[in-house]
Amino acid sequence: MLDVAIIGGGPAGLATAIECGRKGLSHVVLEKGGLVDSIRRFPVNMVFFTTPELLEIGELPLTCAAEKPIRLESLKYYRRVAAHYRIPLRLYERVRAVKRIEGGFELETSYERGQPGTPQPVRARKLVVACGYYDNPNRLDVPGEDLPKVSHYFTETHPYFGLEVAVIGGANSAAECALDLFRSGVSVTLIHRGPALSTHIKYWVRPDILNRIERGEVKAFLETEVVAIHPGTLELRGKTGETFEIANDAVLALTGYQPDYAFLSSMGIEIDSGSGKPNIDPDTCETNVPGIYLAGGVVAGRENNKIFIENGRFHGKKIVEHVAGS
Repeated sequence: MLDVAIIGGGPAGLATAIECGRKGLSHVVLEKGGLVDSIRRFPVNMVFFTTPELLEIGELPLTCAAEKPIRLESLKYYRRVAAHYRIPLRLYERVRAVKRIEGGFELETSYERGQPGTPQPVRARKLVVACGYYDNPNRLDVPGEDLPKVSHYFTETHPYFGLEVAVIGGANSAAECALDLFRSGVSVTLIHRGPALSTHIKYWVRPDILNRIERGEVKAFLETEVVAIHPGTLELRGKTGETFEIANDAVLALTGYQPDYAFLSSMGIEIDSGSGKPNIDPDTCETNVPGIYLAGGVVAGRENNKIFIENGRFHGKKIVEHVAGS
């Protein structure tokens, strides 16, 4: 039986593993994808909002060519972190179920890349869940959302050239996506149900997208909701209640993400019905289930603009200090 099993190979999970190593606690990181898989799936040209020192874990410096790191620089950095600290990783291995056993927990897992055989269960005295929320998009729940032309993720502009593309959302991801598409010569329409775009958009992005909208270079429908998605059109409802259709070949529904509440609840973790925040002790990050801790963005529930890599990276230290003293 290990001292600690960590679910999630993102920055918060890696930071927790580093602290386990420093305290001499046996541990393993289980990740259903590749290392820092959510960052890998970020837009290929993404620039982080923050400066490099605020992304660093384990006191290893993150070097970058400009003031702020880009996606490729961050991926290289986290590979270096994992190698430097020799973090025990079980990648492409999904945790299917967690059950309480004498002295700790047993994790049932499955391989995600068709590896032969069945993985051995993982047994650990304590469990840290650092699985983030990027795998669970907020769905529109409208007819046609499962059509092949709809995606809740954006990676690059090239596949959309020559198409009529709708970007749904009013926050940072939607604004950056719309601008990237526009600069690549794609006809793009931004659709947002609010009366104005989010004030949390990056300070250098917000005036850019507002200017493009004002000039008509990015078409925009504010106070507008998607009613249905059809193969060649998008059905919308405006603020006065009228419905209308626009031509459409592809939809990028960038409406945010939320934790895997079904997985958290299956372990007995209580969830606040309003905020979606799990029940944790803020001083130790231990949940209402003794021995199970949360780290990183999953702590914030639906308020995922409150926990970022910059502050989620410190959860591991609090957790491991509590585990080591228990």
